[in-house]
Amino acid sequence: MNTPNKLTILRIVLAFVFMSFVFGHGLIYKIIALLTFTFASLTDLYDGKLARDMHQESDFGKLMDPIADKILVLAAFLVFVELRIIPAWMVILIISRELLITGIRIFALSKKMVLASSKGGKHKTASQMIAIFVILGFLVFKEVAKNLSFWNARIESISAAAILILMGLATILTLTSGIGFLWSNRSLLIERER
Repeated sequence: MNTPNKLTILRIVLAFVFMSFVFGHGLIYKIIALLTFTFASLTDLYDGKLARDMHQESDFGKLMDPIADKILVLAAFLVFVELRIIPAWMVILIISRELLITGIRIFALSKKMVLASSKGGKHKTASQMIAIFVILGFLVFKEVAKNLSFWNARIESISAAAILILMGLATILTLTSGIGFLWSNRSLLIERER
């Protein structure tokens, strides 16, 4: 297995490591969770670049790279639902979109077609990553504030409202990019039905 593919597999493993730390109690666990997620996100930037630079692009990489991305992002969102930071219905919408689009991409690969990411898809990814990093930052800040005894209901309420707005935006961008992707690739879907 080449280095880019190892980084892809590492990202999946780190998703579970991240989950184990974010559930831990105390500041150190939240900081390690943030650092783990950051490192895992960086592997996403480098595996594709390495594959291109080293001429090691493979079918495995093309298939597993986006799946590893989804596992990492959805792991974070599911953790936040479990911690009651974000509503489950938003994550269900995001998961539904990701499964549908990933299924279409796999179908396209079976026909030797690689479906390029759209601008909307990149905006969607950026909004999801920003939301995750903000929420992880919030978890670290909350632990610091509790340790310094200045955490209160007002700060909690303002933080919850800001997170909800951010997640609402990420959910809207996720759905609109999914609709745009379906529309752009409607010929593939119509062909499948025949």
